[in-house]
Amino acid sequence: MSEHQYPYLDRVNTPEDVRALEQADLKGLCNDVREFLIEVVSKTGGHLGAGLGAVELSVALHYVFNTPHDKLVWDVGHQAYPHKILTGRKDRLHTIRQHKGLSGFLKRSESLYDTFGAGHASTAISAAVGMVAARDLLNETYKVIAIVGDGSMTGGMVYEGMNNAGLMKKDMIVVLNDNNMSIAPNVWAISNYFTELIANPQYNRFKRNVYELTGKLEGWGDRLRRAAARVEEGIKVIITPGMLFEALGFRYFGPINGHNITQLVRIFQEVKEYSGPILVHAVTQKGKGYKPAEQDGQRLHGVTPFDKVTGVAHKKTVPSAPSFTKVFGNAVVELARTNDRLVALTAAMPDGTGLDVLQREIPERFYDVGIAEQHGVTFAAGLATQGCIPIVAIYSTFLQRAIDQIIHDVALQHLHVVFALDRGGLVGADGPTHHGAFDLSYLRMIPGMIIMSPKDESELRDMLYTAVTYREGPVALRYPRGEGLGVPLKDSFDALSIGKGETLRRGEDVALVAIGEMVHQALSAAALLQEQGIAAEVVNMRFVKPLDTVLLDTLFSRFRRVVTIENNARLGGFGSGVAEYLAESKAADVRLLVHGLPDRFIDHGSPAELLTEVRLDAAGIASVVAEFLREE
Repeated sequence: MSEHQYPYLDRVNTPEDVRALEQADLKGLCNDVREFLIEVVSKTGGHLGAGLGAVELSVALHYVFNTPHDKLVWDVGHQAYPHKILTGRKDRLHTIRQHKGLSGFLKRSESLYDTFGAGHASTAISAAVGMVAARDLLNETYKVIAIVGDGSMTGGMVYEGMNNAGLMKKDMIVVLNDNNMSIAPNVWAISNYFTELIANPQYNRFKRNVYELTGKLEGWGDRLRRAAARVEEGIKVIITPGMLFEALGFRYFGPINGHNITQLVRIFQEVKEYSGPILVHAVTQKGKGYKPAEQDGQRLHGVTPFDKVTGVAHKKTVPSAPSFTKVFGNAVVELARTNDRLVALTAAMPDGTGLDVLQREIPERFYDVGIAEQHGVTFAAGLATQGCIPIVAIYSTFLQRAIDQIIHDVALQHLHVVFALDRGGLVGADGPTHHGAFDLSYLRMIPGMIIMSPKDESELRDMLYTAVTYREGPVALRYPRGEGLGVPLKDSFDALSIGKGETLRRGEDVALVAIGEMVHQALSAAALLQEQGIAAEVVNMRFVKPLDTVLLDTLFSRFRRVVTIENNARLGGFGSGVAEYLAESKAADVRLLVHGLPDRFIDHGSPAELLTEVRLDAAGIASVVAEFLREE
C-alpha cells in the first residue's frame, strides 16, 4: 500500500488505531477502506458487493466496541472483508482466497478478531448465544455482537438462535445487515427519528419512571401500563418491522441508515449500555460506493479479477467445454418438458446450480426455498408423497446441513427424491467450508440410497435420466465444479443399469478403480505409468452404491494390487465401500490401496494446486501407484 494513498487507512493497522481516531475522521476512514477494497479485489477477485455494503458497519463496530475483548461474530464471511482490513490483515488482503493466503471467510486460526469460523450461513446468532452463556458462567464482562446478513435470515437456524436468546434474556446484540430483503418500507425520516427516540437515554429513563409511578397506583397502575404498551407497540407496527423480533424476545432498534457512520456510532454507543437481547436493523446497499456493483449486485457479488473503472471482468480463455452445472441445468429443462411431474428446487442458488434455466423456462416447476436446506429436503419429501419427482439441487457442502432430513424424511419412507450435488470434491478458492469432501461418506451410510458420479458431462445427462426414471427410492448424483471434458453430447438420454461399472482401459499389473471426475485423472495416470513399464487397468465404477460386485470379483481374481481413487474423504467413502466388500469376499492375496482425500481439512487454493497437494492429479496418482507396487 503506497504511502499517503489512503490518508486515514494508512494510520490504521488494528481496531485500537480505529478507536484512536476522532469521530469526525471515521467517514474518511470508510472512504479509504472502500477504495482499498475495490483496488485489491479488482486484481485478486473475491467477494466484493457484500463487503462494500458493510464498510460503515465494520468501522462503527470496531470504533464503539473494545475488540477483541468484545466479540464480533460475523455470519458467513462475504461481508467481512472490511473487518479483515481493520484487524491487521490489510497488507495480506492481496492473498485472499489464494493458496496459502488469507481465507475468504472467517477463520479462528487466522486472527484473534475472527471469533467464530463461518462459511455457511445462519450460524452467527447461535454461536453468539453460546459465547454469552460462557461469559456469564465464567463471570466475565465482554459484549457479544452477531452481525447477520439479510440472506441468512431465510435460514431457520437464525430463529432457533433468536428464540433461545429471547428466552435466556442474556445481554447480547444482533446487527441485521439488511441489503436486499425489504423487510420494511424505508420510511427514513420517521423511522430514523423513532429509532433515535427509543434509543435515547432520557426517553428510557422517562419510560422507567412511568412504570415505577404506575406501579404505585392501586387499580389504575396496571391499566395505565397496558395502555402505554399498546401505544408504543402501535407506533412500532406502523413504522417498523420490530414486532417480529420483539416477539422473539429482542428489543428492536431500526431500521437505520447503515451508511451513516455518525448515526451508527451513536446507536451502538447507546445500545451497548442496555441489558437483554438487542437487535439493531441497519439498511445497507450491496456494492455501496462502487457504481458497477451498485447497479449489478448479483454479478459483482463474487468476482474474478476485473477492470476497476468499468467493473467488467478481464477476458478469460474461452471455455473449451460447457460446465457440468450448465449441462445439468439444460438437461433438467429437457426432462421437465417431457414429464409434467418433474420439479426442481434449490436453496438460494438458482444460478450456481444451473436451475436458473428452469426458473426462466418453466417457472411453475421451480422452487427456491432460501438458505433453508433442511426445509428444502423435507419439502421435496412432501412433493414426492404426492407423485411428483423432485430434484433437489444443492451444493455438496450445503446438503450436509440436512443429513437428518435425508435419512428421516426421505430414505426412511423410501421416497423418490433425486439429490443433485454440485461442487463435489475439492472446489478451490472457497476452501474447507465449501469443499464437497464428505458427500460420498455421509450418503453411503444411508439404507436404500443410490449414489452415482459421472466421469464426464455426457454421462451426467444419462445419470440424471437414470435417477429420474428410477422410482424405488432416493438417488444421489454427485458431480464436480467447473468445465466438462468437451465430450460430444447426445440429443437423447440412455438409462444406465443400476450398480454397473465399465472397464475403460485394459492392463495386467494393477487395477485403478475410479469414481467421477477421478476417472479422467486415472486414465492420464495410467498413461504415465505405461512410460514406466506398468500396465494399469482403469475402471469407471459409476456407482458408489450399490457397488458392481461382479466387476469387483473379476478384478480381485485377476489382480494382486487394486487402487481405488476418489475426490472424497478416504474414511467412509467409495474406497471404504470397496474395502468392506473385499473383506466380505475373502479374496486371497489381494492388497487394496484406498486413495482419496486425507483425514484433515484441505485449505483453499486453485483446484489444480489442491489436487497436486493431495496427490490426486495424474502425476500424483501415478506416483502413489508406483510406490504401492514397490512395497513388499
